[in-house]
Amino acid sequence: MRRILVVMAVVMMMCAVGLGAWGRFNEKADEPIPCGGKTPFKYWTDRHDALVKLAKKGDIDVAFFGDSLTDFWATDGKKVWEKEYAPLKAANFGIGGDQTQYVIYRMANGELDGMKPKVVVLEIGTNNMAVSHHTPAETVIGIKGVVKLVREKLPESKILLLAVFPQGQTAKDPSRVDIDAVNKEIAKLDDGKMVTYLDFNAKFLDAEGNKLNDLRLGDGAHLSEKGFQVWADAMRETLAKLMAGMPQTQPAK
Repeated sequence: MRRILVVMAVVMMMCAVGLGAWGRFNEKADEPIPCGGKTPFKYWTDRHDALVKLAKKGDIDVAFFGDSLTDFWATDGKKVWEKEYAPLKAANFGIGGDQTQYVIYRMANGELDGMKPKVVVLEIGTNNMAVSHHTPAETVIGIKGVVKLVREKLPESKILLLAVFPQGQTAKDPSRVDIDAVNKEIAKLDDGKMVTYLDFNAKFLDAEGNKLNDLRLGDGAHLSEKGFQVWADAMRETLAKLMAGMPQTQPAK
């Protein structure tokens, strides 16, 4: 099953890369658009439709939105999810390969309708830079667009905005430098009330800033079961406080 989802994630990446003469779609990071543009990919639209139905069922206290890192809670992170989040009435709205513009489209077209979660967990941005080659500044605009839409459509829901997870093997890797630049800016979205920013990236790295490979799958990008447990452990206290309506905790380091 995980291999199938990896293949699906690759297909989703083609949403931004394009095929043959398509090239890039030159999409704006905050422009609501389905994956595939004017001719959306059926796999993606099928997933979107299923998630709209999930949202409309309601009875969701925690809604996770993101790309394949979130999507893979259903496979490599399944055991951790069942232990940590199933009891919290959590729902997974991750789609492999997604970028901010696709998440904005999904949220604007039904995936926030019918539910009133206590907390919306947002993990997004990696593919904007890695696939569509959005600049850090453009990626920040996209993430701001996602946060803004959640605030508009779910004004009573708290937002737990996660730092873009570290990629690149070392601290000097260009992708890591770009991600650090994005995280520096989106940290400012933390308003101490409705939006909480949480950065636990250091838990995925050694003392020199090198990626801890035992927390990743063989592709080096996605999390292993151990990596998902690190995620859950690092987020547990903050999530619990937000669900209980308590003051936010300081970002984990």
